[in-house]
Amino acid sequence: MEHRTITAQGASFHVATAGSGPPLLLLHGWPEYWRTWEPVMDRLGDRFTLIAPDLRGFGTSSKPAGPWGAGDHAADLLALLDAMDVGRVGVIGHDVGGGVMLALARQAPERLSGLFFFDFVYPGIGPRMGTPDRLREIWYQSFHQMDFAPALVGASRDACRAYIGYILRHWSHRTEWCDAMLEDWVGNFLQPGNLEGGFAWYKAANAGRIAMMQGRAPEQPPIAVPTCVRWAEHDPLFPYAWTDRLGETFTDLDLAMFEGVGHFPHREDPDRAATEIAGFFGPKHAG
Repeated sequence: MEHRTITAQGASFHVATAGSGPPLLLLHGWPEYWRTWEPVMDRLGDRFTLIAPDLRGFGTSSKPAGPWGAGDHAADLLALLDAMDVGRVGVIGHDVGGGVMLALARQAPERLSGLFFFDFVYPGIGPRMGTPDRLREIWYQSFHQMDFAPALVGASRDACRAYIGYILRHWSHRTEWCDAMLEDWVGNFLQPGNLEGGFAWYKAANAGRIAMMQGRAPEQPPIAVPTCVRWAEHDPLFPYAWTDRLGETFTDLDLAMFEGVGHFPHREDPDRAATEIAGFFGPKHAG
């Protein structure tokens, strides 16, 4: 694993790279940073060049001064790829990373050889996001927009451990990885600006989230980039039933359930995650 600091769009980005072969860009979600992809990278380095950045606001990358949404992150990534002299690339994303991929596919589809998603929010979920049973699960999206939230979660290591630990365990179906990695995750989010940096996503995404929940999300043209979605069987946030409208967003879609896992398939079952990614980004979609 090689770690680099790359300047793009007036910001510095930490990027972990490994392997050789066609390039794949791996985009983390929240509460994550580049290291969430480490087990998958270990399994794919013999076939692909793997590029795992800390998104702006996360890890040791620069922090935004305010809300930073999907379009902002997509512009960052295009500039980062240019700085790394990477042309066409396959992209894998999860959670926040999946939302960024939607913007990336609309800003520069010609740069993408394929899209591989684990669970993420897309417009077809619609008002289902706002039903009472769902609001019980997505309360954190509102909490993260409160000005006092970073101070509360970051008040002490114990406070951060309690919050991040609850999220990781509750969202996972297989929880062994949570206990093994929790202290690393807590240390990451206690770095200056990392709680505020991650919460900046939710501030930027709020208007679009409310519009989607009210059934008035703006219509956008479908994405034609070849797309693979492997949606977790046991995600407490985003049920598999919500995949029913993915065909409205993607015209070239390979969809299947990822059995036996919760919200973090790439961490809960990295063997299968790597196999699925490698199967999709074969010669047909090579960058």
